[in-house]
Amino acid sequence: MAYAFAEQDFAPGAPAPLVASHASEKALLRFITCGSVDDGKSTLIGRMLLDARAIAEDQIAALDRDSKKFGTQNGALDFALLVDGLAAEREQGITIDVAYRYFRTDKRAFIVADTPGHEQYTRNMATGASTADLAILLIDARKGILPQTRRHAFIVSMLGVRDVALAINKMDLVDYSEARFNEIVAAFHDMARELNFRTVAPLPISALNGDNIAALSERTPWFLGEALLPLLENIETACAQDHEEPFRFPVQWVNRPDLDFRGFSGWVAAGAIRVGDEIVSLPSGKASRVHRIVTQDGDLDAALAGQSVTLTLADEIDASRGDVLVAAEKRPQVASQARARLLWTAETDMHPGASYIVKLGARTANATVADIHHLIDIHTFAPAAARPIRLNEIALATVRFDRPMIIGDYCDNRDLGGLILIDRITNETVAFGLIDRRPAQENEEASEGERAAARPQRPRSRLRPPARLASALFSGFCVGAGAVALGASPATGLLLGFADALLRPFARSVYADHRLNRANAAAPSEERLDSGGGI
Repeated sequence: MAYAFAEQDFAPGAPAPLVASHASEKALLRFITCGSVDDGKSTLIGRMLLDARAIAEDQIAALDRDSKKFGTQNGALDFALLVDGLAAEREQGITIDVAYRYFRTDKRAFIVADTPGHEQYTRNMATGASTADLAILLIDARKGILPQTRRHAFIVSMLGVRDVALAINKMDLVDYSEARFNEIVAAFHDMARELNFRTVAPLPISALNGDNIAALSERTPWFLGEALLPLLENIETACAQDHEEPFRFPVQWVNRPDLDFRGFSGWVAAGAIRVGDEIVSLPSGKASRVHRIVTQDGDLDAALAGQSVTLTLADEIDASRGDVLVAAEKRPQVASQARARLLWTAETDMHPGASYIVKLGARTANATVADIHHLIDIHTFAPAAARPIRLNEIALATVRFDRPMIIGDYCDNRDLGGLILIDRITNETVAFGLIDRRPAQENEEASEGERAAARPQRPRSRLRPPARLASALFSGFCVGAGAVALGASPATGLLLGFADALLRPFARSVYADHRLNRANAAAPSEERLDSGGGI
């Protein structure tokens, strides 16, 4: 029986409530290591590969040679070199790019992504997290929770990762202190209350020495949980839940090898499909039934989420790459705009109104970031006043498309809820977008003070009415006196002064309304102001 730790009830250093899984065959588990700089992510993966016996003898010999040349462990084996393969990574002793490794144990197969901890490479970390089922979040026991720890925790939560192994690393450098472990776990528990993690499993480890990696360590007799590898082998993934979702099939390719065969090839993103089921092609809305489910190994009666198949239909309907075949009774939304959380990954700031290329599923379109509703303060996870998004910042924004797009909540389906924005000139990916279709009132969490600071304000006069009248009369007198001094007749001067006293307030009002209209054009629709009337 497999167990997972329930986050909301766990206590540091004590066994947590258990969630049972009776599956005999475990699905492939994709996970990432993340956390701040030098928390030991690459070292942990290297140690796991060694303890899982996924390294051949010649690789160990090569690691020994490389450790003496590039290592940071005074000639001892430097496990980080097993995944840090770039020359720049070995020279600096850091992770820059995402490194993927495949290994398996007797119980399960794994794909692990080693992601960088530097803030400069946050985009690489987000790339690795976008396909992960679980995150191993490392914390240096000496330093505790750092700003980048908070950022990575928020990003993995935002990207739909619901299971976390909280690895408190380098316990050997704090003498395996139970008090220090409990302190960090309690701090993380307080920080992560709003991050919607399903399970969190805290572990005290030493990646370098192998404590609590493959088996429980004698140095931490006070720890009553599972070691890391057994935890990963036993934890239940969300794959089974994908089979219960409505059927979603983004078309990747129209397969037409000859005149007698026309099929739609792709990946079953969610749900299940059987021969004879009724489907609808979106955005066209054309309906048909599944005639065959074709694979390289022969036809199937049914296909489940995660399988790549070719579907042939009973009717000749027009569908192409980017269209989505869906269950007829449960259709996703087709819309030309969506509210999304954007993680900005470009060096240049984003401004509302800028145009980009968007990729959503297999569909490509032109897109504009129309409104920025608020930013997320990475230190408090609270909404902050809206402004142009900068590198590594996260914001809630409205994205508008130039054609209908098939969209869904990212938390329900990554394929229909995740998008990327691409710069038209440089072809650089400038943002990850996660569609959030919850009601607007749930998203608009900013305090009234923050919203007031961000919304446009109508220019108003600072003078009271009697003072305004005195100011108008004095201005008119100055204009009339100036006209007489320049040679005009007293009657002309009087007429000009009178006209100035009457028309100047009107001109100010027109100019104020003009400024208000310009501010409203750039502001979110729910924050626009009316003219208010009067000056």
